[in-house]
Amino acid sequence: MRVLLVDDEEELVATLAERLDMRGIDATWASEYRKALAIVEEQEFDIALLDVRLPEINGLELKRLIEARRPAMKFIFLTGHGSEEDFNACSAESGKDYYLIKPVQIEVLVAKLNEVCQGPGEQG
Repeated sequence: MRVLLVDDEEELVATLAERLDMRGIDATWASEYRKALAIVEEQEFDIALLDVRLPEINGLELKRLIEARRPAMKFIFLTGHGSEEDFNACSAESGKDYYLIKPVQIEVLVAKLNEVCQGPGEQG
């Protein structure tokens, strides 16, 4: 599984990438959206983990930009703000996306990555 992590909190995203790598998940990270788009142009990923609130652009806008380049990618959003209801209200048009609330436990993140990559009803 190849994962792209995008969050403006560099320490958080670097640590998450390192912990995913230790669990056999190939993780690449970016701390700003332009870098993330450049990475997506050069590499393929199964899934992107996007912060809902980024400087200059929000995670839903970034998702649309990434999807234009890589339509098969799947997405999980990270949020440190608000509730599930708030997230659902702002992402109602975004389809079958998932979210996790920061700080996220690595075991929870790995389980969600596996769930999203396998898709509903698939066995891994």
